Amino acid sequence: MSNAAQKRAIKNYRARLTQRGFKRFEVMALESDRELIRSLARRLAEEGPEAEEARAAVKAVVAEEPPKPGNILTALRRSPLVGAEVDLSRPRDEGRRADL
Repeated sequence: MSNAAQKRAIKNYRARLTQRGFKRFEVMALESDRELIRSLARRLAEEGPEAEEARAAVKAVVAEEPPKPGNILTALRRSPLVGAEVDLSRPRDEGRRADL
């Protein structure tokens, strides 16, 4: 973009997008997700029921609360092994004698 005409064209294009309510974003993601993110952005930029459906799905996924740290007891209680009568005892081994 070395010449002034190209810079002016981009400035005008971005101004028209701003008038329509669009905004540019920079996103950090894996290279493998590049097309996924671009197609999602295109879908969200459209109007209509498909865009609203995609928007609702993304909001539902993102809105989930992250797990709280240190809550191992709750995680263990949700385990499928609860009530399975699994014998977790092990023999007590005194080890071997070592001459120091």
